[in-house]
Amino acid sequence: MRTSAPPLLAVFRSQLQGDLLARVLLSPGQLSVSDLARVLGAPIPTVAREVTRLEGAGLLTTRRVGRARLVSGNDVNPALGPLRELVMIAFGPRQVINDEFGELEGVKELLIFGSWAARYQGEAGPPPGDVDVLVVGSPDRDDVYDAANRAQARLGREVNPVLVSAQRWQDAAEPFLQEVQRRPKLVLVRREQDGTR
Repeated sequence: MRTSAPPLLAVFRSQLQGDLLARVLLSPGQLSVSDLARVLGAPIPTVAREVTRLEGAGLLTTRRVGRARLVSGNDVNPALGPLRELVMIAFGPRQVINDEFGELEGVKELLIFGSWAARYQGEAGPPPGDVDVLVVGSPDRDDVYDAANRAQARLGREVNPVLVSAQRWQDAAEPFLQEVQRRPKLVLVRREQDGTR
């Protein structure tokens, strides 16, 4: 399958490559190739080929634990630090917003909207300067703003959270929410409305 370079930063081979690098380089711990495929929503063989390609380039390392192939950044490669910074700029918001907001109590849905989501979805335009986050549900407002501050510190760019109830989001009677629903967005978390986390 031929994929095009991602519009957020066209130096990466594909959207999958950027997302894979973000998941591996911007989060603690290691994931197996099959876990990466699940998290990225991509076929295992496709992810395995990309990991092999990046390992061959000296950017990633893998090790076998049983049948699992665990993936991590190759910290001895001097290019890894600058690469991590580029990945943070172009693909970091998806990973960081999910890390910081995704487990907040009371979040029913979490999404990125606005210019960053539009570029991520392939819409042409200038590089995004900030990240707009919609938090749907009933989390503690202070927790939401604490998460935004942590995300902002990690990303080095402004993070603008908007908190709305599940009912307001579902009704979308306000022009602002109608616009968010109509425009490109990236859904990071969607939980059942019955209280399941």
